[in-house]
Amino acid sequence: MGPSENQLLDRASETLTTADVPSGQTGELVNYTFPRTRLKQCMEDSSKTPLLLVACGSFSPITYLHLRMFEMAADFAKYNSEFEVIGGYLSPVSDAYRKAGLVSAEHRIAMTKIAAEQSSKWLEVDPWEAIQKEYQPTAVVLDHFDYEINVVQQGIATKDGKRRPVKIVLLAGADLIQTMSTPGVWSQEDLNHILGKYGVFIVERAGTDIDDALATLTPWRHNIWVIQQLIQNDVSSTKIRLFLKREMSVRYLIPAPVINYIEEHGLYEDDGASSTTHERGKEVQANAAAETSTSG
Repeated sequence: MGPSENQLLDRASETLTTADVPSGQTGELVNYTFPRTRLKQCMEDSSKTPLLLVACGSFSPITYLHLRMFEMAADFAKYNSEFEVIGGYLSPVSDAYRKAGLVSAEHRIAMTKIAAEQSSKWLEVDPWEAIQKEYQPTAVVLDHFDYEINVVQQGIATKDGKRRPVKIVLLAGADLIQTMSTPGVWSQEDLNHILGKYGVFIVERAGTDIDDALATLTPWRHNIWVIQQLIQNDVSSTKIRLFLKREMSVRYLIPAPVINYIEEHGLYEDDGASSTTHERGKEVQANAAAETSTSG
């Protein structure tokens, strides 16, 4: 039997107070350790390429679609590629992103941790991006994962005792590819870095013309994998926040423990971007709105 809902809430709260909250105003982690307890330690098939999935986003709040994207990506990798998935990470954006509807990093880290632990055996939440004082571009976040996995950990072990470098890819919705194909939204340097060095798994969404977007990204097409959404799901954090504001039910759209956390902390009760007086007073808008990789 898995942990109870109250245990999950307590565990998330305890973890936040000891590891994931910035120290004072420095934006630095207290006793930060890269989470790797759910990572595969050894490849099952050494003939394949080890793959790590990373989803960056607001997760305000996290929805079942955010979690479902990882399962779709894992199925795609298993049946349509030469990759072997060794792990998956949710990386909430920092408070410096200042997007409308963005509650504090403390709450978003807690909600994503509760959701991952309650509903998955292989997903983890890395708070590194969320607790940074300054906004971290997606390229920098991917570099962080590459460093932790391929430098610190030196890749992953194979059955013959050797170690292999892990391919890090960004997991995102189709709207990300549309922004990448729009002139002036992303710098050429960032496109080269994200699509050239790492690559991206894109989950299709109804109403999004991926073919047109891909046509302008030809130099990196070999590093872009498109995943069909066989059962359409267009739930988003934006819609969830609207439902909550109108006091409508969001049950079965987001994990039940996350709903309980939201109710316990009084989140999303107004149209503001935060749950604290200080954060409601923030007026500076995001300088890189296109960099939220997952819906909402």
